[in-house]
Amino acid sequence: MKPINNIPLNTVSCCSTETNSSPVNMKEEVNKNRHLPVVIIGGGPIGLAAAAHLTKQGQPFILLEAGSQVGANILTWKHIRLFSPWRYNIDKAAQALLEHHGWISPNLETLPTGKELVEQYLEPLANIAEIKPYVLVNTKVLSITREETDKMKTAGRENKPFIVYAEKGGVLQTYKARAILDASGTWGNPNPVNSSGVWLKDEQVLKEHIFYGIPNVSEKEKDRYADKRVAVVGSGHSAINALLELAQLQETYPKTEILWIMRKPKVEDAYGGEEKDALAARGALGSRIHHLVDSGKVEVITPYRIHHVTASVNGMKMIGNQNEQEKILSNIDEIIVNAGNRPDFTIISELRTSIDSITESVKDLAPLIDPNLHSCGTVRAHGEEELRQPEKDFYIVGAKSYGRAPTFLMATGYEQVRSISAALAGDYESARRVELDLPETGVCSINLHQENSCSTVVTVQTVVVK
Repeated sequence: MKPINNIPLNTVSCCSTETNSSPVNMKEEVNKNRHLPVVIIGGGPIGLAAAAHLTKQGQPFILLEAGSQVGANILTWKHIRLFSPWRYNIDKAAQALLEHHGWISPNLETLPTGKELVEQYLEPLANIAEIKPYVLVNTKVLSITREETDKMKTAGRENKPFIVYAEKGGVLQTYKARAILDASGTWGNPNPVNSSGVWLKDEQVLKEHIFYGIPNVSEKEKDRYADKRVAVVGSGHSAINALLELAQLQETYPKTEILWIMRKPKVEDAYGGEEKDALAARGALGSRIHHLVDSGKVEVITPYRIHHVTASVNGMKMIGNQNEQEKILSNIDEIIVNAGNRPDFTIISELRTSIDSITESVKDLAPLIDPNLHSCGTVRAHGEEELRQPEKDFYIVGAKSYGRAPTFLMATGYEQVRSISAALAGDYESARRVELDLPETGVCSINLHQENSCSTVVTVQTVVVK
């Protein structure tokens, strides 16, 4: 599947108006488009699962990955050990393809790290004969549109192929597609530190001292945090993970100061069920951070709403509000932000989409995934019908389909692409059928790094499935 670099993408007919194609011509154009590939954007677990399902359905595809290899985003947290065992992180169609080529699965009851997930599953999947020729890495998608048709034009729109603009090695590439699956995710597009959700200049200026995500505190980033005054922002499992690793670092470097900043009314709200939790590991996570707070190793500042951060004589300072009174936190050396992520819609700005104004998810998903009403374990499986967009044959899948909601599960993403692949192949009965049954107490984003250690780590894409 070669890029189409010579099509006259910028041809304009002066002073013309839209005209309807004849029924015969429209049918010919639709038939012609069916021979074009489906373009998958993103080479993570969901994008590669889509490739496996399209292969199973006999549908041509190409997969465009901005990173230097598949799973590039996962490798930014490669030191993290997932909570859920292998059996819940492998797509069924992908597993069947791998086993057909002699792949021997890891022990399905063990817990993989991010690095192991990539090296033992995603890379082998991307390298099998049916998929490898159609995976293009170092290919960053810039924008998607309809051929010679901007967002405003309606007549004949559904019968036009998609045009994907991408950059590879500094050179513009263009690809025709009959359908698009945007599995580019939200990782790498974090929310800012301030409570308003707005990116401010001061925060961007200080970016070398602010980490968004899950730092490797005990190894790669040890010198960055040792004997420093570190503020961790957030109340979820990612924040708790960072706090626990910093506490472990503190045992060797006792001058390390740890601040835990959150908006919850009281710190106990972040502990969860502890020993009463239906999931023992999740309970252990809450118990460990509870112990660290009680021992005084972690200073809790809550409820605290950050207005902005700025440079000061000694490091950084936060200006915020606690209990309706201004409170300034000073002498901060490093900040770790775990305030969630948000989708970037830049590449789809020329397509017609239906996005919920609150969650920024696919609109029909919003009531199913609203974190005010649901945990990841109570989000029901859904497929092609819920993911349809006004732009026919364009789908947002995976974490990006959930927008800012933190309730996404990897297995739910696998069900999404299974259903869509079936629909694109014309198997609408299979597309409508739900083939995934999730328990009410799903494993969302927690995991114990070592059974008896103080280091607890997390990931955002794990699940326990019934």
